[in-house]
Amino acid sequence: MTGEELRRRFAQQPVARLATAGPAGPRIVPITYALVADRIVTAIDDKPKTTTRLRRLKDIANNPRVAVLADHYQDDWTQLWWVRADGVAEVHHQGTAHERALDQLAARYPQYRQERPQGPVIAITVTRWSGWAARADE
Repeated sequence: MTGEELRRRFAQQPVARLATAGPAGPRIVPITYALVADRIVTAIDDKPKTTTRLRRLKDIANNPRVAVLADHYQDDWTQLWWVRADGVAEVHHQGTAHERALDQLAARYPQYRQERPQGPVIAITVTRWSGWAARADE
């Protein structure tokens, strides 16, 4: 698949999985996100959490290299595909980058237009795209 095709497939999925590297090994969590060129943004939203000191934020502070995986599954296995974005993450608690990321997320998800997240955002600069598809013509 071309880089353009990888980005198109990635952008069409409503959720992906963010992988960070913690001291005890990898961690992976589902995320909502927006993709603009080679930049992925996701927010720490206001769903009930046991703490606001999330491990993924600590992981990024210690090792900003992350991966984000989006995939498509169907019982018809000729339709399967996945796209992975490897990159470098930054956490923004406020400021222009924070607000721009929230605007991009609100443009994609009505829930964020109704209630804008109050937490930090993670911005990932993609350094490498990779992927696989059962049928490249889909």
